[in-house]
Amino acid sequence: MQMSESRVIAAPPDIVWKALLDPDVLKQCVPGCQEMTGSADDGFEAVVVQKVGPVKATFKGTVVMTDMVPELSLTLTGEGKGGAAGFAKGAADVKLAAVEDGTELHYDVDAKVGGKLAQLGSRIIDGFAKKMADQFFTNLQQAVEGPSEEPESEEDTNTAKDAPKKGWFRKIVS
Repeated sequence: MQMSESRVIAAPPDIVWKALLDPDVLKQCVPGCQEMTGSADDGFEAVVVQKVGPVKATFKGTVVMTDMVPELSLTLTGEGKGGAAGFAKGAADVKLAAVEDGTELHYDVDAKVGGKLAQLGSRIIDGFAKKMADQFFTNLQQAVEGPSEEPESEEDTNTAKDAPKKGWFRKIVS
C-alpha cells in the first residue's frame, strides 16, 4: 500500500525537524502508542495497541531513521509484530521545505501487513493505514503549532489573531 500527502506546519523547518527526532513527541503522535524509548541515532522501540477491523493487537516494534539530511529529509523505517494478529512494516520518506507560512512537510509511505491482518482485505488495511498516517502527521502538527481552536465570539477572534499560537513542543524549543 502506497500513499503520498503534504501539509503546511506553521513553524520553521528546524522546529519541525526537532519534533520529528524527539521520542516524547513521537510517542504523543503515534496513535495507540503506549511506550516509546530510544533515540534518533540508535532507533526507537515502541509498543502500540491498535484495532484494525475486528483484530485488536499489541504491536512491539522498532523504528529506524536513515538518510537524515538535517532540516530537509529523512526516512522512517518501522516494523512491528502483533503476535497472532500478524505483522506490519513500512517506510516513510519525509521531506521538509521552508514556505511562506512555515514548513511544508511531504511524505511518501509504503506499508505492508501479514498474518490475520492481511486477511482483512486491502480496502480495510488501506483505509486504516491512511488514517494512521493522517493522524500521526496531524498530531505532529498540533504538537508543534498548537491545536487549531475556533474562536467562539468576535472578541475571541480579535484576541486570537494578536496572540501567536504555539504547541507545547514549540514552546519548549523556542
